[in-house]
Amino acid sequence: MTRLKRVRAPMSSLMNTRTEKIRNHLPLRIVLAWSLASAMILGAQVHAADDENTFDLDGPELSGGSENASNPLAAVNYTDLRWQYADLTTDDTRLNDYFVDGAVMLNPKLKFKYELHYWDTNISGSSQSDWESALVKLIYYPREGVFSGGTRYRVAVGIDYIHDLGDLTKGIGAGADQVGPFAGLALSLESGLTIVPLLQHYTSVSGVDINTTAIRLIAIQSFATAWWWKIDARVPYDWENKTVPAEAEFQLGKNINEGFALYADGGFGLGSDRLYDWGVGLGLRFKY
Repeated sequence: MTRLKRVRAPMSSLMNTRTEKIRNHLPLRIVLAWSLASAMILGAQVHAADDENTFDLDGPELSGGSENASNPLAAVNYTDLRWQYADLTTDDTRLNDYFVDGAVMLNPKLKFKYELHYWDTNISGSSQSDWESALVKLIYYPREGVFSGGTRYRVAVGIDYIHDLGDLTKGIGAGADQVGPFAGLALSLESGLTIVPLLQHYTSVSGVDINTTAIRLIAIQSFATAWWWKIDARVPYDWENKTVPAEAEFQLGKNINEGFALYADGGFGLGSDRLYDWGVGLGLRFKY
């Protein structure tokens, strides 16, 4: 579900696109995206000199001795094998997304994340299957600490690079490579609830025009020792199409042991600009 709505144009726009539009202002977009990411990282480093020692934001009770990898700002190593199904807004169209989603901590302040997606869909009017995209992400943690009231926090900045592997004639892919600088804050309350607001802007560096700013709000809570739930709301604004394809997703998971977890997802599109009606998913997590 998440890859479908992340930054792609509306389905009707994609299916009418037979060739990529290469823009004259492409170099400017690349420079602006990387300049924004660099400015966020350098600006955050100003306050990092007196940084506290690193710690687990959501505690061992949530994820078997380390943070929960369902928190995108968690400082953890993991690999997830995932399947997500989306029932699209056009009659009788559907999407199956099979993907690997993982991360490695390069050092206590720098995280490398990766995704590889394979789609099976009938968006084009016939059943098609192919690789959709590969994503790499760098996340830098310039500062973390504890507020006077006991709430722990972590600041994060970084950038995505999404390489499109699809074919729009098959209804697969976004039709463009993209970069997406972002900034976020993780807040862990004494109750065990973790809240994560994020702001990210995606722009295409090849192919069709993509220019999207997204606000995301995540809440994660542990319960019954080994279980957790997660709510993930995304509100993107598509500057090219003047649409807001918002969505909400729910996750319920259980840590089987310190190195293994299972979870299920459910979600739905919001508003008249939604790209899908409802979706479900399953995930198998390996923690190391």
